[in-house]
Amino acid sequence: MTVARTWAVALSGLRGDLVEVEADVSSQTPEFSIIGLADKALGEAGRRVRNACTNRGLDLPKRRITVNLSPASLPKRGSGFDVAIAVAALATSIAMDAAHVAATVHIGELGLDGRLRPVPGVLPAVVAARAAGVSRVVVPLANAAEAGLVEGVEVLAAVCLAEVVRWHGGTSDAVDLPAVEAPAVPTADDAALELADVVGQPDAVDALVVAAAGGHHMLMSGPPGAGKTMLARRLPGILPPLDDDAALSVASIRSLSGETVTRLSRTPPFESPHHGATSAALIGGGSGIIRPGAIARASEGVLFLDEGGEFPASVLDALRQPLENGVIQVHRSGAAATYPARFQLVVATNPCPCGQYGVPGGSCECAPQAIRRYTRRLSGPLLDRIDIDLRLQRVSSARRDSDARTVTTGEARGIVAEARSRAAARWRHTPWRRNADVPGTWLRGPAAPAAEVLRPLDAALRRGALTLRGYDRLMRVAWTVADIAGHDHLDAADVGRALYLRRGANA
Repeated sequence: MTVARTWAVALSGLRGDLVEVEADVSSQTPEFSIIGLADKALGEAGRRVRNACTNRGLDLPKRRITVNLSPASLPKRGSGFDVAIAVAALATSIAMDAAHVAATVHIGELGLDGRLRPVPGVLPAVVAARAAGVSRVVVPLANAAEAGLVEGVEVLAAVCLAEVVRWHGGTSDAVDLPAVEAPAVPTADDAALELADVVGQPDAVDALVVAAAGGHHMLMSGPPGAGKTMLARRLPGILPPLDDDAALSVASIRSLSGETVTRLSRTPPFESPHHGATSAALIGGGSGIIRPGAIARASEGVLFLDEGGEFPASVLDALRQPLENGVIQVHRSGAAATYPARFQLVVATNPCPCGQYGVPGGSCECAPQAIRRYTRRLSGPLLDRIDIDLRLQRVSSARRDSDARTVTTGEARGIVAEARSRAAARWRHTPWRRNADVPGTWLRGPAAPAAEVLRPLDAALRRGALTLRGYDRLMRVAWTVADIAGHDHLDAADVGRALYLRRGANA
């Protein structure tokens, strides 16, 4: 045949679009050209494909080969189109099952020796292929475990191009080659850290349980050694396990980040970028395929900013839009990608650069201007999106020895699960299941409690001590407090507890 067709996948964030790869051979000056809005990496595929075919004994016609990537208006990036381009080009001159080729999606990069090399984003690409109705995909052997996580799709994990040609009914005498191995995957430890290790901070533990039960954002302020990082790292362990859709979304983001994915983890992710991270590291970006940043990698889990006062203000303010919308949109020249950003934000910060300001027995030597500059890194609009504000102090030996009440991770997880179950039952006739997701219009409308219950919030709103956004967030926390207490309706004690958590426990 003179025209052959197969399929590839173009990724934009987690969304994948099927791309028809057409190859045509014409009797003109020998050339290999690729058209259809390809980027530089994809534009170089012609040389990789020609050398790979020659070294596998699969000679391409000595004529002009034109490869069209359709739809032509859709941007295509990366080297994951190599295998599809090679198969389409070979199908113009080698006897293969045309229907079989045309019903298969090919994903992978080609080495010059014809071996298939792994590429990032195989999992979301296979998910996109299944959603489009394609049931057969070819992937590099190193991506086999990742592609196999998608049910209902027949996966051929190929070592080299000759193996793909034989699978489509063609013939090849090429000898077998060793497979390109996937990078070593560190053994993931999904064991939850024990919450009972936190001693002397009962109010902080209770606040952490409230945050987990409602999906609320938290700020912890206190001197070094107060246990801020210890508390934050125990939050994923008391969150409910991920469901199938959430686990697949988390794994897809890991795949796009270039990590090797071999299983679906049910443990919520925990991301803790260094305070020297740039806005791009938090938001995402990069050349070629737009990679997800820390915000997207923390989706369905926890984003922990340790030493929040050391982050540049511009980096912290980049959190404001995804906190409000639940998605992060990354725009680059000629490209855009949208990633989920359904994370819980936990920020830990010292009271001043030296960490001793206001600490009993401490000696702060910071200038007043330095303290103001340090605390202003957390802008007012960002703080207005924080639900729980904890003020911690160091644990004294007396409190440590006398405080016998501890909450284990298992107990806290049970409290969180029961509270979330009550919230889901309350909102069962709405699109929401967590208190943190319910919009203010609903909380102040159909779900509004009696006026006397909200009197403290109304008074704070009239005084200007509370914004309407803060008002709604306090109501969400109050509902979570009520769920933990087993209340069917909000009462004054629930609102009072929410105000206490907002203004700073242990203050």
